[in-house]
Amino acid sequence: MNHGIHTIDTGFVRPRFDAAYLLVEHRRAAFIDCGTNHSVPRMLKALDDAGLGPADVDWLILTHVHLDHAGGASELMARLPNARLAVHPRGARHMIDPSQLWAGASAVYGEEVMEATYGRLRPIPAERVVEAPDGHIVSLAGRALRCLETPGHARHHMSIYDERANVCFTGDTFGLSYREFDTAKGPYILPTTTPVQFDPDALHASIRRLVALKPSAMYLTHFDHVDEVEKLAGDLHAQIDAMVSIALSAQEQSPDAAQRHEAMKAALADLYLSRAHAHGWHGNRAQLLELLGMDVELNAQGLGVWLDSLQKRAS
Repeated sequence: MNHGIHTIDTGFVRPRFDAAYLLVEHRRAAFIDCGTNHSVPRMLKALDDAGLGPADVDWLILTHVHLDHAGGASELMARLPNARLAVHPRGARHMIDPSQLWAGASAVYGEEVMEATYGRLRPIPAERVVEAPDGHIVSLAGRALRCLETPGHARHHMSIYDERANVCFTGDTFGLSYREFDTAKGPYILPTTTPVQFDPDALHASIRRLVALKPSAMYLTHFDHVDEVEKLAGDLHAQIDAMVSIALSAQEQSPDAAQRHEAMKAALADLYLSRAHAHGWHGNRAQLLELLGMDVELNAQGLGVWLDSLQKRAS
């Protein structure tokens, strides 16, 4: 039984890379995450496929405001006349005034790339934005969707526990699991950091918090749902520890930031390849990097920022 949960491929990067979700209860709807501006037609098509229209949507709920999850929020909300947006209190201001979010990302990627990749961000009226602190309940036609603060990937990250379905929508907290790596042993999973706010201790705690709910499945943004929750949680904990060891070793051997970064990228690729092979995946290193190259780069960046934060605290 899918409890009215529909997976939407947002079309970001490649097929089956980036997901959003449509929940339907008594012909009322909520979206969880939304992809980019370019994803909006897919979101509206999912509504139509479910026999609903834009006026039937009560909520857009964001796990966090990174642009692959939330970049299309303003464009989508403009099409949903009755919807409100629920977001962690730390993320609300970025939806009401996205100028800082845009400026920070544009400084890294450039405005031209940003517009081509995500589309222009526009403000969402403050009266349509609901801050969802830890424990906040979003009611979808009486169906309780509990917002849980789950930092580690980002300080403003929350996951959503759907009590009716007994599943969690985890954004990036419960890692990445691309379907190309599925084998007879089931799904392959790995953690995801972020270039600015990765915190391994907080991520461990957030994963433990979600597992303690004993959900039947986790619905990931990257990509779709996975079961065998306790097994996959163990895989994530082991890899977070391995990634921390890689970072500390690279820091000790390569104090130069650029050399440290390249050392971490090489070691992360080795880690993910060895685990994929142990999982029964038969691809080679080049094929792994074709699928995980962006994640290796971002995880190395996240570890680098975390190392720098340790040094600042120690000084």
